[in-house]
Amino acid sequence: MSTSEGGRGRASRRVLSGCLGVVLALSIPALQTPAVADAALHPRTGEALAPARPEEVGLSSERLGRIRQVMEEEVAAGRLPGAVVMIARRGRLAYAESFGFRDKAAGAPLEKDAIFRIYSMTKPLASVAAMTLVEDGRIQLTDPVAKYLPEFKDLKVAGTRPNALGESAPDLVPAERAPTVQDLLRHSAGLAYGEITTNPAVKAAYAKAGLFKPDFDYNTTDLTPDEFTSRIAGAPLAYQPGTVWQYSLAVDVLGRVVEKASGRRLGDYLAERVLRPLKMTETGFSVPADKAGRIAQALPNDPATGAPNRLIDGAVPKNDSGGAGGYGTATDYLRFAQALLDGGSLDGTRVLSRTTVELMTADHLGDRIKPVVGPGELLMGVPGYTFGLGFMVRKDAGIAGVPGSKGEFMWAGYAGTFFWVDPKEDLAVVMMTQAPGPSRAHYRREIKQLVYGAIAD
Repeated sequence: MSTSEGGRGRASRRVLSGCLGVVLALSIPALQTPAVADAALHPRTGEALAPARPEEVGLSSERLGRIRQVMEEEVAAGRLPGAVVMIARRGRLAYAESFGFRDKAAGAPLEKDAIFRIYSMTKPLASVAAMTLVEDGRIQLTDPVAKYLPEFKDLKVAGTRPNALGESAPDLVPAERAPTVQDLLRHSAGLAYGEITTNPAVKAAYAKAGLFKPDFDYNTTDLTPDEFTSRIAGAPLAYQPGTVWQYSLAVDVLGRVVEKASGRRLGDYLAERVLRPLKMTETGFSVPADKAGRIAQALPNDPATGAPNRLIDGAVPKNDSGGAGGYGTATDYLRFAQALLDGGSLDGTRVLSRTTVELMTADHLGDRIKPVVGPGELLMGVPGYTFGLGFMVRKDAGIAGVPGSKGEFMWAGYAGTFFWVDPKEDLAVVMMTQAPGPSRAHYRREIKQLVYGAIAD
């Protein structure tokens, strides 16, 4: 299917969604494969997309079977606790399977309604929330962050100056311009993650401020919103704003901008404008006590390094971390991915304009903003990707050492979750697991190979 054909298909899907729902309601028993039927009708998975046999949407059931073979081999080898994989094509759920354990130590199997810590897959959700405020005229992308968070005035950058001997010495230099909302969305604000920055002054400042904990990666939920804002604004920037792509705490700051502009806590605003409209009923910043038994658990130690796996626990946080604090199911996140694929709407409910989705999935780095480590290298160990507003975007069909299409967009999470949307192939895929550590990039490449290898039209 060409890009234009995919666009026509999505437009027709939006126009005919009501009629299609009636037809499917009458014909589901004849259409479903066992795996899809279970996912579509499970009483606790939220509202799944309408089901289809793989062959009805140009996929091969036989080739999709390779996913189970590979995942079960990884589970049996002790390299992966378990995973849920869901695939939608042409707007319909063609594959939904779970493998392995929700909690291996307890011997509990992984079900498709398991709740996962999505970590950085919270970022696309928070980014969409911010863009609803842009559409409302309450935020402009060119606004300085300090318009909403005054603590971000007069920032300093951890740079160097010549000392008395003429040698380069560490020093704080003024920011040449103020970081903007667009900088937050595309990770060019000069912020960093203490876990990955190579700037010693920034790493030390983040550690001192409690923004980086060597024994507990990617967790700032113990800070109040005001504490987080004042501490990160008080630490030096790693780079001059607008010059370098550096994966960072920028979307956590963006969440604070959303809170200031909306007058709401981030989780409440996100639920009102994105989650409830898309019927993402089991996504949020904490897990209710009666659902805690559905949280998927990592292996106690990373199989590759032996290091202990320590993850957030589902408790109500002091602040809603827009960059890493989310929880959700594969079913919910596939609905989000499908809404993006369909230009910002799902089942007749619109959360963003098509033009806004196109803006978010365009190249916002160009030749001017240079990555320290590129988005593709960070996520999958491959080149060929740029960054938009909340998403990594493929620049060319080639270059990257994984299958895919120019214009596909995606992101992933620290604990192993991953999703992508391919408009050319009318495809949305979600893989959920709880496997932090260096093997994450391998599984992201693996699932892409397995899914594209199953396309049969």
